[in-house]
Amino acid sequence: MKEDNKIWFFAGAETTNSKFNPFTSSFIRMMGIIAGDDFSYIRDIYFRSPMVNVIWALNHAQKPLDNPPGNKIVKSAFDQVTSRYLSAETNLVLISSSSGSVIAAQTACCLAMANKQKGSPSKPFHLVLGSSMISKNSHLFQQLSHYMEEGIIGTIIHDEIQDTGDNTVGMGGISRSEAYLNAFGIMFPFLSGKYNGPSFLNSHPEKGHIHRRRSMTISKTIDFINIIMIKHALAGQANKEKAEKLLAYNDKSLFT
Repeated sequence: MKEDNKIWFFAGAETTNSKFNPFTSSFIRMMGIIAGDDFSYIRDIYFRSPMVNVIWALNHAQKPLDNPPGNKIVKSAFDQVTSRYLSAETNLVLISSSSGSVIAAQTACCLAMANKQKGSPSKPFHLVLGSSMISKNSHLFQQLSHYMEEGIIGTIIHDEIQDTGDNTVGMGGISRSEAYLNAFGIMFPFLSGKYNGPSFLNSHPEKGHIHRRRSMTISKTIDFINIIMIKHALAGQANKEKAEKLLAYNDKSLFT
């Protein structure tokens, strides 16, 4: 019997419906090869300016929205996820990167609330928060963890899919004021007294901020696929085997 998987990807701030950085582009391509029609990415939720996308994420990284359906971005993401038929046996996986992880987390809360209100049994869905500014001390993350304890969310991948030395991880903090202080410090580390290393504004492919450098590599795509599809096999055994074969093929032209 064919596995019933639905996999959605929430990309980062540099994304539009048709414009992607190298990581996003290669990840979408590779996941399409692995999962076919079971995979899609969230559209129509991004502002034209990457900075505005980051600001939205900074404003919403601390706690679940009081009224998720009333938020245009989260409602659009929720509607896309639920537009594809979800049966009681559907294995739903929400994968995210960077500022997209905040939208994914808020959408996950909205989905969990809807599942609770519905009262009908459904398979726990999985959530991947990659390169994420969400702090594990935040009310938002604690609420996600509570949904996991209740069995509504199956697996949350957070710690092992962050890049070592990336000071944007957890920068959303527990309050908006903390988020903006951290953002200022990451952009201007020489003034912050807290942060070291290249400014987040430095996008040089070799000397720039690690978060920006990694977004320009296919190695990040390989790491994501290894952790999500192979190590944890969140999208099932068949997709795990396809991912293993694809990475073993080692043809880098497939990523571009």
